[in-house]
Amino acid sequence: MILGSCGEYTKVLKSRDIDYKFQYAKRAYDEKKFLQASTILSDLVIPLRGGPNGEEALFLLGMSYYENKDFLNSALQFKTYYTRYPKGKYTELARFYSGYGYYLDSPEPQLDQSNTIKAIEELQGFLDYFPKSDRVTVAQNAIFEMQDKLTLKQLQNAQLYYNLGNFMGNNYESAIIVAQNALKEYPYSKYKEDFELLILKSKFQEAKQSVNERQADRYRDVVDEYYSFKNNYPDSKNAKEAETIYKIASKHIGN
Repeated sequence: MILGSCGEYTKVLKSRDIDYKFQYAKRAYDEKKFLQASTILSDLVIPLRGGPNGEEALFLLGMSYYENKDFLNSALQFKTYYTRYPKGKYTELARFYSGYGYYLDSPEPQLDQSNTIKAIEELQGFLDYFPKSDRVTVAQNAIFEMQDKLTLKQLQNAQLYYNLGNFMGNNYESAIIVAQNALKEYPYSKYKEDFELLILKSKFQEAKQSVNERQADRYRDVVDEYYSFKNNYPDSKNAKEAETIYKIASKHIGN
């Protein structure tokens, strides 16, 4: 049976009968032979384009790549599909799987997040076009998860600047800028408190290491930042650390 199956697949690859190859590719997909299906379909999408089977072939090619976990190629085919067939039979699925494939391929926060950004863009496009789809909740949750991942990457970057301190420049200022920008871009992030604490600590370090004539103003800025943090997080697990910073800063401005 195995030899027969391999023999038929080899025969299909050599065949010039487009319909025969398409029917075999569909059967291979149904039998979960996704590599075989994608190999054959990749040769068929151009000759079938414009014909009665062109739309299905292009969508099945995307799904074959997707099921074989080749998410980058699947996204390319799905995007080609919904661009070519904006009101096609499979457009809703193509828009969803294009974004969800990028989501599944999204790496750890410390790595390049280009695919994470593409996933958010594609899934947001899906939500815009199909707001009543039964996949809306799945898409929304994926977007929230990826936004948290992007925010965590920013937090890691800001923490790295803080850890560098004054090495080759004022890295505390860089930590503050990264944290503030992240708060503007992701105001509802679950890492909001972490960013605000890091801003407070960075401003405190800047004040400690400032020249005398600038220390008073910078410590006042620390005190203001402390009150903002306290108001936003009255029951923070970091309250003791923030309070210690406030007490030191207050002594330097005569409070």
